[in-house]
Amino acid sequence: MMKVDILHDLIEINNDRVAGFNKANEDIGDENVDLRELFTQYADQSRRFAQELSAEVGKLGEDVETDKSVAGTLHRAWIDIKSLFTSGDRKTILDEAERGEDAIKAAYKKALEDETVTADLREVLTKQAKDIQDAHDTIKGLRDLSK
Repeated sequence: MMKVDILHDLIEINNDRVAGFNKANEDIGDENVDLRELFTQYADQSRRFAQELSAEVGKLGEDVETDKSVAGTLHRAWIDIKSLFTSGDRKTILDEAERGEDAIKAAYKKALEDETVTADLREVLTKQAKDIQDAHDTIKGLRDLSK
């Protein structure tokens, strides 16, 4: 039987990613306004992912737990960086966004390595992980250009 905690971890880190990008958008100055659209897109992406994962939890006959920290320190990377976006420096903003993306990539990698994940769920997680990797690569590319 698949451990539902895997899904709760991913829902939580996606919710943290939404909060992180929303915080970044609040703090981004006009000189980095182009990042707002990108960060809004990625926040929307994680909202969608969390909804998809919540539906998977429901298929397992479980309730979605969003109020407790099941992901341990992994999800905290996004929480911790929210306060660092206030510097306004483009490279710093992108460095921190990439660090958050590294955390969510690691969470998906861990989930996909779990042998209890069903084939149907593995398909969902693999697609989401690819989209997360693409987002990471976009942010990294922008960061590298800002050096």
